This record gives sequence, C-alpha cells and structure tokens, in this order.
Amino acid sequence: MEPGNDTQMSEPLLLGFSEEPELQPLIFGLFLSMYLITVCGNLLIILATISDSHLHTPMYFFLSNLSFTDICLTSTTVPKMLVNIQTQSKVITYAGCITQMFFYLLFAGVDDFLLTVMAYDRYVAICHPLHYTVIMNPWLCGKLVLASWTMSALHSLLHSLMALRLSFCTQVEIPHFFCELIQVVHLACSDTFLNDMVTYFAVVLLAGGPLTGIFYSYSKLVSSIRAISSAQGKYKAFSTCASHLSVVSLFYCTVLGVYLSAGTSPSSHSSAAASVMYTVVTPMLNPFIYSLRNKDIKRALKIVFGRKL
Repeated sequence: MEPGNDTQMSEPLLLGFSEEPELQPLIFGLFLSMYLITVCGNLLIILATISDSHLHTPMYFFLSNLSFTDICLTSTTVPKMLVNIQTQSKVITYAGCITQMFFYLLFAGVDDFLLTVMAYDRYVAICHPLHYTVIMNPWLCGKLVLASWTMSALHSLLHSLMALRLSFCTQVEIPHFFCELIQVVHLACSDTFLNDMVTYFAVVLLAGGPLTGIFYSYSKLVSSIRAISSAQGKYKAFSTCASHLSVVSLFYCTVLGVYLSAGTSPSSHSSAAASVMYTVVTPMLNPFIYSLRNKDIKRALKIVFGRKL
C-alpha cells in the first residue's frame, strides 16, 4: 500500500458515518456504550466458563473462545473510531490501516470457523450422544481451535500482503469507520484484478465451505430431532441448538448483506452502517443470546458473584 509515483499522497482518512459536528457526540456515546457492553458481556461468559467446573465441556470451551474473539474483533475497529471522534481527526497511518485490516480479517475469520466447529459439536452431541466424549476429546477440541486460528491468520496475511502491492494516487478517503478490505481495494489507482480474484476465491472457500458444513450439520440435527419420540426430548434437543443457530443466522445474514451491497455501491456510507451489524452488534448480542436461555451460564454467574459478595 504505497502512493503513486506522480503525486504525493497524504495519510488515509476514515470518513466514518457522518461529517455533521452535532452528530459526533451521539455517535461517540452510542458506540462507546455498545463497546463496553460487548467487552463486559463476553468477559462474563469467559469468567463463568473458567470458574465453574461443570462448564469445562467442549461446547463451553468453544463458546469462551468465541467470546474472546468477539472482544478482539470489536477492539480492532471501535476504539480507533472513538479516538478519531474525540480528537476530531480522521487520519490513520498506512501501517495502522494495514494492521487494522489484518486483525479485522483474522478475528472475523476465526469467528466464522468457530461457528462451524460449534455446529459440528452440536451435531455430535445429538446424533452420536453415546460417543460424544470419545469423539469430542480435549485433544480434538484444541486442534480444531488451533486450525481455526491458523487458517484465518493465513487468510488475513494473504489479503494484507496483496493490499501492500497496491498504489494510491492522491489523498485516500475511506467511506468507512475502519480500513475494510473492499473499500480500500476499490480506492487504489493500480490494477486490482488480482486482489478481486483472491477476494472472490477466499469468499467461496472460507465462507462457502463453513456455511456448507453448518447446513449439513443442522440437516442431520433436524433428522435426529424428528426421530425423538417425546415432545420434551425434542424441545430439550432443539434448545441446545437454538442459541447457536440464532448467532449463525445473525452473523451470516449481516456479512452477506454487507458484501453484496458493497458490490453495488462500494463508495457509499451504507456499507459502513451495515458493517456495524457484524462487527459491533453481533458480538454485543452473543452473550445475551447464549446466556438468557442457558441455565448453566446463569448458575455459574450466580456462583461467581455470590462468592464475591
């Protein structure tokens, strides 16, 4: 990511949501509140999982990793936007932009893979309950999480290196609140054909693959649940998957909506507003989705706060 040879390029600018001065305090307060709720809510999930020995199971192991990733994903984008609003500056350095892009892609990719792993965990728990502890052993769970981080790191590193080869002619104004990959690539003066091909290939491979795995797992889950004779058994089996299915739907619907809208209007502020859904809103809602209907999490939190009191 470097300036063109003909003109001198200043630092990139993150335009954010609105340039109206009277709206800046409102935006600052709103995003600060959502960020604090996200961090506190996901930290409570991690604390409950660590503190209660009854939650030392594969499902809650993956859930705590998802909560940690959600904190990191939100921390990659929101604090920089809050600092820019507070200092009334839209500037971000080139190194900062590439770094933000790398970590944003890293944590979003880990989120994607972890949701797939959690779907597989629920599939084994319901379709093969007698062999669950044998199949989902700690060694396999650790390898699945490690594989999620490794594949996502390689994916984000590839896109970051591809962005470094681009050149930009003049001042780069990014109509977003962070250095989102598609927005940055579309502002380049050099040829972006290779970047676009890598992006499309990565979307098909790293988004289509996990989504296919989730659909397959849930198709098997539905067949197994329908075979259960008692209504209470069906409800219990479905309730263990309802929270995860809600998070999957929210995450993928918002991500697909952002990238499909980006293809039609890549320079508009609508993409930035839509990106808030999966970068801020979804990580904020995950703790509520997983805890409101989860008696184990509620019990663990009562034990933790009861000890402190």
